[in-house]
Amino acid sequence: MLLAIDVGNSNISAGLYKGHDIVRRFRVTTNAVRTFDEYGIIFLGLLSSAGYKPRDIKAVIISSVVSSIDRTLKYAVADYIGVRALLVGEDVDVPIQVQTENPKEVGSDRLVNAVAAYSIHKTAMIVVDLGTATTFDYVTDEGAFAGGAIAPGIAISAEALHRKAPRLPRVDVVMPDRVIGRSTVDALRTGLYWGYAGLIDAVVDRMKVELKTNPPVLATGGLAAVMKDAARSITEIDEDLTLKGLKIIYEGMRY
Repeated sequence: MLLAIDVGNSNISAGLYKGHDIVRRFRVTTNAVRTFDEYGIIFLGLLSSAGYKPRDIKAVIISSVVSSIDRTLKYAVADYIGVRALLVGEDVDVPIQVQTENPKEVGSDRLVNAVAAYSIHKTAMIVVDLGTATTFDYVTDEGAFAGGAIAPGIAISAEALHRKAPRLPRVDVVMPDRVIGRSTVDALRTGLYWGYAGLIDAVVDRMKVELKTNPPVLATGGLAAVMKDAARSITEIDEDLTLKGLKIIYEGMRY
């Protein structure tokens, strides 16, 4: 079995592959101060809850945008699962042409998403990842990563608003019942939800104008399902896109 791990700034998402299928998904909070023993115990607990043992795992591949915990996770996997984890960008290259001014500064998650999107759909696409940051990436007809845009994520914006204006409460991101909120909570939810729907559509529309084409828009990330009914530009949702990309990259190493 293959364990694919996607380390984001807010959460660590993992998928346990049996053959071609993800048989279990896990999500834990990213915490830079955890020791490798703590992460190892977490991994063991997650595997046990799914009915598996460390010996069932034959390979582990990691994509990470939090470099401070990369070594910790590799040690945890080695000591508690008993395999050598492969870190994208260090142990394995991402098989994609990067057409940006400085390819090394592009996050591995964005590249892994691009690999997955093109490998699955074989066409130019705009990939929108709704995570800690909201990223917009263009994948060309030839499967190259051509760049994109980055905006603060919805959750970050909600938290920043609460911190800078303490009288405004924290709110979860859900579709509000009405646009004209009748309470502060409703007003915040409306601004966040429909404001980000507008942000997504505006950036995608401008990308299409610049490209002079109309590529499909694939959304992924923790909030993709929340925004799918609000942003008219989104044509498809794939919440497992990064995990699929990791599997594709791993399988490509073996041939």
